[in-house]
Amino acid sequence: MANKKKNILFVCATGIATSTVATEKTLEYLKDKGVEVTYTQTNVASLPEVADPKTVDLIVATTQVPFDLDIPVVHALSLITGIGADKTLAEIYDYVK
Repeated sequence: MANKKKNILFVCATGIATSTVATEKTLEYLKDKGVEVTYTQTNVASLPEVADPKTVDLIVATTQVPFDLDIPVVHALSLITGIGADKTLAEIYDYVK
């Protein structure tokens, strides 16, 4: 049986700006690695309503996540600053490969 596609939830303060940059960089990196994922973007305030561990495998956040969730969170501000981005992308890959 084939592995199901992993679902990533990208999160920033508004659900628009930095999460879009993180999404684009992550998807490009994963595509180069041959990994396809599904994804959605949201703002951090919406996490309690949309972060369902049955449907979301990983949260990639460019802001602090002030909630206790049963989903792994990768802090990805480095994808915006560029400092440590390779390490962050490798961490994301480890969750979804």
